[in-house]
Amino acid sequence: MLISRRGMFLLALATSAAIAGRSALAAPKVRIGILKFGTVSWEIDTIRHNNFDTANGIDLDVGYFAGEEATNVGLLAGALDIIVTDWLWVSRQRSEGGDLTLVPYSTAVGAIMVKQGSPIHTIGDLKDRKLGVAGGALDKSWLLVQAMARRDHGIDLSAESEVVYGAPPLLSEKARQGELDAVLNYWHFCARLEADGFRRLISVEDAEKALGASGPVSAVGYVFHEKWANENPQAARGFVKASAEAKKLLAKSDEAWLRLAPIMRAEGKELEKLRDRYREGIPARPATEDAEDAAKLYQVLAGIGGEKLVGKAPMMAPGTFWPKILK
Repeated sequence: MLISRRGMFLLALATSAAIAGRSALAAPKVRIGILKFGTVSWEIDTIRHNNFDTANGIDLDVGYFAGEEATNVGLLAGALDIIVTDWLWVSRQRSEGGDLTLVPYSTAVGAIMVKQGSPIHTIGDLKDRKLGVAGGALDKSWLLVQAMARRDHGIDLSAESEVVYGAPPLLSEKARQGELDAVLNYWHFCARLEADGFRRLISVEDAEKALGASGPVSAVGYVFHEKWANENPQAARGFVKASAEAKKLLAKSDEAWLRLAPIMRAEGKELEKLRDRYREGIPARPATEDAEDAAKLYQVLAGIGGEKLVGKAPMMAPGTFWPKILK
């Protein structure tokens, strides 16, 4: 079929208009950096599998990293839009002039775990025992547990127990082998230990409440630059909504967890424990209450960890929790 010059011109014009229209309607890209085998990957995979990202007008671009430090650097360098980390780091960055802010991701926290038949039943029983601690001497969970033990039980765990610091999976294995009397580990490692016959001696949430929190406090959150959120409101809001939809599905659907089982490398009782502990950690109260309690715990942590932990700011920086979710 022959097309006149005028017809070719009109066709080209229509094609250009269609391309321009598609470009105008293209969903904004949101670059998120996560740990390849971290728990956040479960939620992100759920978002993508169920198209919660496209349904909320965003194009989610996921980058996988080997360590948290790499995601922190990526966010600060502008190579990522969102990462997951804790409010201590966010507050420190803000107190030093940055504009990072946080949306609560999970209140799931770790615990001190002992074997089911262990003679250790109270904090006092940890005296002269070998205690494994994940995260290092300045890990906020460890500092909170120490603060509670010192104030409520008159025990200095760091001085009266034999403390061994190490990587979470290594400490869990040492506990299974009986080389540690107890272990303070991250929540998902604790859930796997529960499936292996361990019990909780005390959880970090117990310590939080003992130190003034009125409810479960988000341990970590989705973190981004406030400037990015202000300049890309559709992207920021769309991601928060997609995350909420994924959480809602994971809160009620056991089938969604069965689909995730290969990614989680868990099955049977272990999968159920991880599922149940994740669900317990879904933030369920107003973000204003979460932020208020985080601020209380910040002061406790600042008093223990000092400048090495929080820098020169004795109080949590305003704006640490995204102001737009506090309204």
